[in-house]
Amino acid sequence: MSTSDGDDFLYELKAEVEIELTLAESSHPEQVADLPVTDWLFDPTDVEREEIGLRGLLGAVEALEGDSRPDDPHAGRA
Repeated sequence: MSTSDGDDFLYELKAEVEIELTLAESSHPEQVADLPVTDWLFDPTDVEREEIGLRGLLGAVEALEGDSRPDDPHAGRA
């Protein structure tokens, strides 16, 4: 059972997670790791961990979206 409020929440959550993921990816932690530690503005390992977490969250939101729309012919596809 789903409600339009639940669908709206998932849509907004997905949008927020995608924005955060785009920001994390745009910081290019792999390039920062090649610099001397004294030049780092952030720890690239932390950014990579955040990306992994955001990708997991995005996958969970997409799975919930699939469950909330049983009439969607694309629901449940990977």
